Amino acid sequence: MPASEPRLLARKEFDAAALVAAHPPRITDANKRLVHSIACPPGAAHRGTVVVSRWQAVPLPAAVPAAAPELRMREDVYTYAPEPAARPAVEWHVNFADLLLFVAYGSRLFAQDEMQAAEHPVLGSVREALLAAQDPALPPTTRDGAVPTPILLRGVERRCSVDTAHDAAMPYGLYGNRFARASPDVIRKATTRIDPPTITNLIAMEAPPGGNGRYTRAQIEEITTTATTAFSAAVLESGLAAEAPAVVVHTGHWGTGAYGGNRVLMAALQMLAARLAGIDVLVFHTFDADGSEAWTAARTLVDSLIATHPSTASLLDAIEARGFSWGVSDGN
Repeated sequence: MPASEPRLLARKEFDAAALVAAHPPRITDANKRLVHSIACPPGAAHRGTVVVSRWQAVPLPAAVPAAAPELRMREDVYTYAPEPAARPAVEWHVNFADLLLFVAYGSRLFAQDEMQAAEHPVLGSVREALLAAQDPALPPTTRDGAVPTPILLRGVERRCSVDTAHDAAMPYGLYGNRFARASPDVIRKATTRIDPPTITNLIAMEAPPGGNGRYTRAQIEEITTTATTAFSAAVLESGLAAEAPAVVVHTGHWGTGAYGGNRVLMAALQMLAARLAGIDVLVFHTFDADGSEAWTAARTLVDSLIATHPSTASLLDAIEARGFSWGVSDGN
């Protein structure tokens, strides 16, 4: 466990069927309505309990733990297939969240956050329920001013998969702004209903939304604090779901698309956060060869610096000294 645990701000349980009935998702984009109709056809039964928790960050541990997570690289996107584990495991998938939780779930946008919400349609109902409740301890926000407040969701049904890979009809794929321009036939072909649904646990955390020039020491610490808070919360929530489980977190190039983050730096800081939080396995989905190259560079960096910087502060200083620079938004 980390030296300092994040503070639980609120936890609420929702019966999935009652949640969807009381707070149906509000979807304005025609293609997303089509995906929803495939995922949730008439008569579809929503089952289970969705547990939503919100967490406040605390200072990072002073020392870097000796124990390191197992790092696994997958040159793909999320498949939500369970990872091999030596003991019973609780698995989590990072949602590359906005400040406003699932804010664009019903819009024409289709980046990682919106794709995850389309495949897990109850997430739209979670947002609507939190907006309606107006609970100051559990608003649908992943930050409180300058303080990260990641939100975790356990027990979410995944009811469909959307294949964003390119085909003859959509040579550049369906990701991002291309989704809304696709024909209904392309959307139908790309969407597969999952019946019975599988269950996903999600970590919604926002990366810094863009910057210029060289990363500052404060920005590096903020990113590390956000991810460490979220991963530490996943450890705590996993203990509620199972006795002494292995904790597996799936992530990818968080904050490096629309937000223009540096791929090597953002991967390295997530690796560090997994260690500070006591995660057992960190699975990094790199998407393609370029993404895998960035992951390899990040792992080399972290391994080399941890060996000579046992304190968290000195390690962050050493990372800042490498002079990482912001990239540019990919427009999605």
